[in-house]
Amino acid sequence: MNHALTIYWRLLGVQLRSQLQYRLAFFFDVVAMSSTIFLEFASLALVFQRFETLGGWTLGEVAFLYGLEELSFGIMDMVFSGFDPSYFGQEIRRGSFDQLLLRPLNLTMQVFGSKFVLRRLGKIGMGLAVFLYAQTLITVTWTPAKLLYLPFVVFGMVCFFGGLFIAGATITFWTVESIEVMNIFTYGGGYLIAHPMHIYQTWLRRLFTYVVPAIFLNYYPALYFLNKPDPFNFPAIAPFVAPLVGILALLASLAFWHFGIRFYQSTGN
Repeated sequence: MNHALTIYWRLLGVQLRSQLQYRLAFFFDVVAMSSTIFLEFASLALVFQRFETLGGWTLGEVAFLYGLEELSFGIMDMVFSGFDPSYFGQEIRRGSFDQLLLRPLNLTMQVFGSKFVLRRLGKIGMGLAVFLYAQTLITVTWTPAKLLYLPFVVFGMVCFFGGLFIAGATITFWTVESIEVMNIFTYGGGYLIAHPMHIYQTWLRRLFTYVVPAIFLNYYPALYFLNKPDPFNFPAIAPFVAPLVGILALLASLAFWHFGIRFYQSTGN
C-alpha cells in the first residue's frame, strides 16, 4: 500500500507541475470553470425573483444544497478524473491503457495518477462560495455534531460519484466508447441532488432512491442541517447514511473494476 501511494504521489506531482507550467493559462482555466458555476447558480437565483420558493425551499436553502453538491462533485471530478469514462474510453481506443498493464506498478494507482484536473479548483471554490453565501441567507444552527458530520457528507458524495466514474470506466472495457447513460447518473445525478428531491416526479425520485441512492447523499443530510421535516417519512437514520452509501458504492465499483481487468482484452492498437 505504501508503495502504491508513493506511485500516486509521484504521478500527481508530474501532473501538477505540467499544469502549472503556464500559470496564466491555468488561471484563465480556473476563472472559466468558476464562471460557469456562477452563471448556473445565477440563473437558478433568477427563478426566485419570480417564484419565492422552490418546492417550499427558499433561495438560501437551495443554495445550501447547490453549494455542497458543487463543492463535493468538484473534488471528485479532480481526484477521479483519470477514471472519467469519456477520457478513459479514449485511452482504451488508443491502446494507452495497455501500456499501463505492462508496467510492474499498481494499475489502479496508475489510472488515478494519469489525470488530475487542477482547474477543477474553480468549481470547488465557487461551490464553497455558494455554500457560504447560503449561510448569509438562512440561519443554520451549527452544533458540534453538525460541524463534525459535514466533512463526512462531502466525503460520501466524493466516494459515491467517484465510484460511478470507476464503474463507467470499467464498462468501456467492453464497449470501448463511453456510454451516455452513465452521464445520467454522474453529471445528471449531481445536478439532481443540487435541488430538493421532493420536487421531482415519483418515478425519477424512486430511481435515485432505490436504484441509485443519491437521495441520501445531499438531500437527507440537508434536512438534518436545516432542521427541516422529512416529507417521505424515512427512518430517522436516513440523514446519517451518506458516508456509508458513498463508501459502499466505491467498494462495489472497485470490485467491478478488478473484475473488468481480469477479462480485459486489448483493442489491438
